[in-house]
Amino acid sequence: MEKIAIDKMATILKLLGDQTRLTMILLLKESDCCVCEFVELFNMSQPSISQHVRKLKDAGLVNETRRGQWIFYSLNKESTFYEVILSITEHLPTQEEKIIQLEKLGKKISCD
Repeated sequence: MEKIAIDKMATILKLLGDQTRLTMILLLKESDCCVCEFVELFNMSQPSISQHVRKLKDAGLVNETRRGQWIFYSLNKESTFYEVILSITEHLPTQEEKIIQLEKLGKKISCD
């Protein structure tokens, strides 16, 4: 595994030190999500959610893909930090139940 510079790792750990962003990473490990789904799950404003997503995207931790009118976010498996993120998330509870709850409420967007 390639070594990561301490300053770069510190930046990533600081990003993940925010509970909302860390939870977003856990959710994205389960399923791709769009901003409106995050708004529903976190009960936060769209601009606040967009700021969190932008920080994760700017750090290269997430990718965005347009599907129709929606932009979906996913974990960036090509990121230098992907293995570190997987390692961190192994020690945290799954967020699968939140995704299931979103589906039950009919708020999970499917573009298939």
